[in-house]
Amino acid sequence: MNKTNRRTMLVRPLAATAATLALAAAGFGAAWAQDYPSKPIKIIVPFSPGGAVDGPIRAIAGDLSKRLKQQVIIENRPGAGATIGSEAVAKAVPDGYTLLLASQTNAISATIYNKLNFNPIDDFVGISLLGREPGALVAHPSLPVKNVAELVALAKDKPGQINYASSGNGSGQHLFMAMFASMAGIKLTHVPYKGSGQATTDLLAGTVPLSFPGTNGMMKHIKGGKLKVLATSGVKRSSQLPDVPTLDEAGLKGYSAYVWMGLLAPKGTPMIIVDKLNREFKASLASTEVVAFMNEAGIETVGSSPAEMDAYFREERDRWARIVKETGAKVD
Repeated sequence: MNKTNRRTMLVRPLAATAATLALAAAGFGAAWAQDYPSKPIKIIVPFSPGGAVDGPIRAIAGDLSKRLKQQVIIENRPGAGATIGSEAVAKAVPDGYTLLLASQTNAISATIYNKLNFNPIDDFVGISLLGREPGALVAHPSLPVKNVAELVALAKDKPGQINYASSGNGSGQHLFMAMFASMAGIKLTHVPYKGSGQATTDLLAGTVPLSFPGTNGMMKHIKGGKLKVLATSGVKRSSQLPDVPTLDEAGLKGYSAYVWMGLLAPKGTPMIIVDKLNREFKASLASTEVVAFMNEAGIETVGSSPAEMDAYFREERDRWARIVKETGAKVD
């Protein structure tokens, strides 16, 4: 027997063994996915309770718990531009039982924070982009402006003397306003808080007269006359505020920014689990209760594939990296 034939005889059994092991692993994975979840699932929200993405994910989790017949727990771990909660998920066991609710703040953190103990993008795998809503440029009634043009004029007359509140350094609220100020050619002073709850409290008290949070969380304050809304940040008018212009309409051509929420899992989570989670979350998004909640909240439901979520996350990282560079925004 020549050497070539001998090698062929050796390679064939090895190839057959590898194929058998692959089939066995696939079968094990399928059985694992079929049994998943066998215990509660925890979704870490790296923002304070009551924020723009907190209410929607709780509505979705309620439906998902019934669908999966397992409790879906929401745990808030705010702070440091969403990096505290995000790091906890990045370092969690990649078994589908610890997930992260991400937003534009996570994409911003990938650029604005230079030293992190994890990679805000590469340490995760996407599950689904769940939904998005525009931000609302809101002011306390004591601020003597009725629209964007008057705000810009006042800020130019008093450069650096108008403060704005955000939910923290590197947050969406921070960068939404930084982009607004840059495009309008004005200087505002950033006052970062440890979460949207504290920022809203001081905004309502007039301690800090300006902010740029998500639209839904501000609606009761706007309707109650406690805040006035000058513009929204989407490409079209908010369904909740149809009489309020977008910033593009108000003169800042091309301005567009959204508060979005997407679900991520730690890198290494088996795709068979990721795909199952994707199907179940999309089913919850289509449920009667969640559809009603999203419609009332003015949130555009998306429900993307895992690959689409991965691509969107990276696009947002690149987009906000340009804004950070152009505006000179930094962690104060």
